[in-house]
Amino acid sequence: SASLEENTTWDLVSDIEKLREHLKIDKWVVFGGSWGSTLSLAYAQTHPERVKALILRGIFTLRKSELKFFYQDGTSHIFPDAWDEYLAPIPLEEQGDLMTAYHKRLTSEDEQIRTEAAKAWSKWEMATSKLQVDPNDIARAAQDDWALAFARIESHYFVNGGFMREGQLLEKQGIDRIRHIPTVIIQGRYDVVCPARSAYDLKKVFPEAELTIVPDAGHSAREIPTNKLLTEAADGFRDLTRD
Repeated sequence: SASLEENTTWDLVSDIEKLREHLKIDKWVVFGGSWGSTLSLAYAQTHPERVKALILRGIFTLRKSELKFFYQDGTSHIFPDAWDEYLAPIPLEEQGDLMTAYHKRLTSEDEQIRTEAAKAWSKWEMATSKLQVDPNDIARAAQDDWALAFARIESHYFVNGGFMREGQLLEKQGIDRIRHIPTVIIQGRYDVVCPARSAYDLKKVFPEAELTIVPDAGHSAREIPTNKLLTEAADGFRDLTRD
């Protein structure tokens, strides 16, 4: 149910690079959304010479303000009904720091405690990812194995700040390493999981990137307007992949 050992952002960046080498790809277009946008930025800033282009969606840089908005005080004001279910496994005295309270339960030796917490954590994200709640997403969050893997991995990274400095991915020295890389950012206006503030902040420090804010979309890449723009971005970089 998701090993947390040797599992950091930089372990994953190393794994991505090993995969590139294994596949004998000299340079590639890197595509990532949400947590994938975090990894894409971290990988590109570490190995800029290997990235032809970046396609990013639902920007997430793991700053404390981003995590607080979704897991403590922000999205809760928009989805109060789903929020009550998210609060349910956590005693009132621990609700002042929900990420820590959940991490404690998701790493518990008691399987029942882990599973209950994992389902509540996962359902919260599934219930808030689209403008229209998808019953299939909610059903997936109720599956023990899926929920445990999803929640344990997320919680592990989030309580550790992604194993990065606060705001590291937006720092000038990192952005300077990728300014030459053609970059498209697609961001849902009503994304309450990874709010548009982060995409806007990235655009401010990385003006060379092309930012499109989708007026009728939330977080999910599967929403039709977002999916269409992501497909167009991928098609736009098609010639780069033929080198």
